[in-house]
Amino acid sequence: MKSTQITFRIFALGLMFAGGWAQAATVTGTVTDKTTGKPAAGDTVVLVDVQAGMGEVAHATTDARGHYSLNEPGSSPYLVRVTHQGAGYFIAAPQGGAPGDIPVYDVAAKVPGVFVEADVMELETENGQLKVTERYFVHNTSTPPLTQWSARSFEIVLPAEAVLNGAGAQRPSGLPTSVKLDPDGPKGHYAFNFPIQPDDGDKDTLFQLSYDVPYEGGKFTFHAQESLQTDNVAVLLPKSMTFAAGSGTVFKAVPQDPGVQTFVAKNAVAGKTVEFTISGTGSMPREAQGAPAGQPSSGDSGAPEAGASAPTGQPGGGIGTPIDTPDPLSKYKWWILGGLALLLIAAAGFLLRKPSGLPVTGAAADAGTAAYPAFASPATKNTSLLNALKEELFALESEKISGTIAPEEYVEVKAALETVLRRALKHSS
Repeated sequence: MKSTQITFRIFALGLMFAGGWAQAATVTGTVTDKTTGKPAAGDTVVLVDVQAGMGEVAHATTDARGHYSLNEPGSSPYLVRVTHQGAGYFIAAPQGGAPGDIPVYDVAAKVPGVFVEADVMELETENGQLKVTERYFVHNTSTPPLTQWSARSFEIVLPAEAVLNGAGAQRPSGLPTSVKLDPDGPKGHYAFNFPIQPDDGDKDTLFQLSYDVPYEGGKFTFHAQESLQTDNVAVLLPKSMTFAAGSGTVFKAVPQDPGVQTFVAKNAVAGKTVEFTISGTGSMPREAQGAPAGQPSSGDSGAPEAGASAPTGQPGGGIGTPIDTPDPLSKYKWWILGGLALLLIAAAGFLLRKPSGLPVTGAAADAGTAAYPAFASPATKNTSLLNALKEELFALESEKISGTIAPEEYVEVKAALETVLRRALKHSS
C-alpha cells in the first residue's frame, strides 16, 4: 500500500511536471535481454504521448547493440514502450538526457518458477448480493528469468453464478491497470492476457478482480480452484458473518483486526477444490482500518476475541504478526485490508484520464499509466499542477489526522510532494 500510494502520487504528478516544462529532446537508451544477458537487437521501440490518448508519435528499432533513439516532437509527458517477443515493457521517458535503458525478458507460454504466494478473498454483503474482491499475488522466480505470457497467462475459476464487475493487474515495477478478462472454457473460467514478468526484488505480479454472487437465503458455498500451486488461500469477512470450512479443506483462524475474521488454508494444490461456506451479512469496517493502536473498529466493543492478538501500531488498525501464518501473508496486510479494490478503481479513473474527445487505446490500459488532459498554455499547466499538488497535500494531512496513514509513509510522501511543489512554485514565478 505504501509503495502504491507513493507511486500514484509522485509518478502522476511527475508526469504533469514533465509535461509542463520539459523541452523537446531525443530519448536514447539500450534494451537488454535479461534472459540471455545480451543486447536485444531488432526490437520495436515506440514513443507514446500520454496527453494524446496514448498515441504513438515516434518509432525505432534497436540495433545490434540494443541501442535506440527517438525524437520527442514536443513537451508532453511520454512513455517509451519496447516490444520483445510480443510482450510489452514500459518506462517513463527520461528527462535531461538521462539514458532510457529498458530490461526485457524472453517469453514462454509456461515458465517454471511461477506460483501463487497468496490468493486473498475479501467478502461482504450489499443489497442481497455477496460481494467478493479477490487478489492473487503471483511470483515468477524463473532461472534464467523468463516472462510467462500468452492469451492465457494466468487462469482463474470463479463461481458459475458470479457476475464480474472489473479486473486489474500490476507488473512488479508498474502501476495498477484495468484489464479485460477473457472467457476460458466452461462458465466461470477466465484467463488474464497479461505478462507475468520475473520478480523485481520482493515485488511480484498482482491480479485483482471483483464480482458478485447471488446470496439468496444468506448463504453461499465456494468451490475454489487454483490454477497454480498456491502457498496461502486467505478468506476475510466481517465478524458478523460466519465461515465454515468444507470437507477435505483445512483452514486455520488467524487473529486479526477486531472487526475482521481471517481464515487461511496452506499449500493449495493446483486443480484441487478448496471448499468453504459463507453465511450471514455484514460489511468490512474500512473506516477503522489503519486506526491508531488500541482504537477499536466502528461498531466493535473494543474487546478482542479469545486468542486475538493485542492491537499494535502496525498498519491495518492493530494487526500484529498472525500466529501460524506465513510471513508472505502478513506482509500483504496493507493490500488486503486497505481496500485496494477501491484504490485500483479510483486510480484507473485518475491515471487513465484522457483529453476530451480523444479515445484511450489498448496501449493505455496495458501501460497502466496516465492520459492527462492537454492544457492550453504554460500558465494553465502551472495552475493545474499547483492545484493538484495542493489537493494532494490536503488529502495527505487529512489521512494523518484520521490515522489512516503510517507515520513513516506520511513523512516520505510529504517530503516528495513538497519537493515537487517547490519546483512548481519556482517555475511559476
